[in-house]
Amino acid sequence: MESKLHVSSSPHFKGNNSTRRIMLDVIIALCPAAIAACVIFGLRSMVLIGVCVSTCVLLEYASRKIMKRDTTIGDLSAVVTGLLLALNLPVDINPLIAMFGCLIAIVVVKQMFGGIGMNFVNPALAARIVLLVSFPSAMMHWVTAAGAPAAAQIDATTSATPLAAAPGVYSYIDLLIGRCGGSIGEVCAVALILGGIYLVVRRVISPIIPCVYLATAALMSLIVGLDPLYQLLSGGLLLGAIFMATDYTTSPVTKWGKVIFAVGCGFFTILLRAYSNMPEGVSFSILLMNILVPHIERLTTPRTLGYVKKAKGEKK
Repeated sequence: MESKLHVSSSPHFKGNNSTRRIMLDVIIALCPAAIAACVIFGLRSMVLIGVCVSTCVLLEYASRKIMKRDTTIGDLSAVVTGLLLALNLPVDINPLIAMFGCLIAIVVVKQMFGGIGMNFVNPALAARIVLLVSFPSAMMHWVTAAGAPAAAQIDATTSATPLAAAPGVYSYIDLLIGRCGGSIGEVCAVALILGGIYLVVRRVISPIIPCVYLATAALMSLIVGLDPLYQLLSGGLLLGAIFMATDYTTSPVTKWGKVIFAVGCGFFTILLRAYSNMPEGVSFSILLMNILVPHIERLTTPRTLGYVKKAKGEKK
């Protein structure tokens, strides 16, 4: 019996990775930051994480049903979105505000654009920006972390973040272990670094974007007269560089595209931190570069072998 030759478009090899497996790895990588949040800020962190994750899953299920699409909650992407959003919020934020952020992330940014893989910005990142613009007081009300320096405490319940505090208030050790104010998932640098190492070892993310992002931010800090190490360990830089700038859907796929994307993120992050009226600049920087990704990929995609550029005005 003659065998048939089946011709199909690339890719011709199927890998073992699936969306569910990748998302599970991301959840595992975020566990150190989530555990650190519970240790530093108490059980309120666990409640906030539970509210965001459960709301994101329910909204994804409901929106897919209403839009008459297949249910996708099994791929765990909604869980990752909820977990990321929770880690980007203050611990004492009103749960209704957090749930509104989940609505923006899942329904508006993700499902209204077609679902996973179709959104042009990271859902959790976009939700954080909407909440920051809509509820600035609630989003910048930082609870004092356990063991934070007394000089950083403004009153009995609030504290200054490292980026807003006076120079010398926080030590590098404070930033590494989370003795500072901030969103629940950004304060412990050690936990974020451990999660990043796990993702790189598991080959879930390429080290190009986080490494180039952090290197560019450090160089820009030197140029504008800021302490590079302090800037790298402060705010949401590590959380953004490792977990949000590396999002498959919203970052370039080419090697040089990743480099250009990461350089832009690092450049704008420090520029906004140094000269804008807000101390943090990670979210807006990544959002801006997300919008530029199609142009970056168009400029960095290798040309097909034998491709000849047509003369201007020549018919295809």
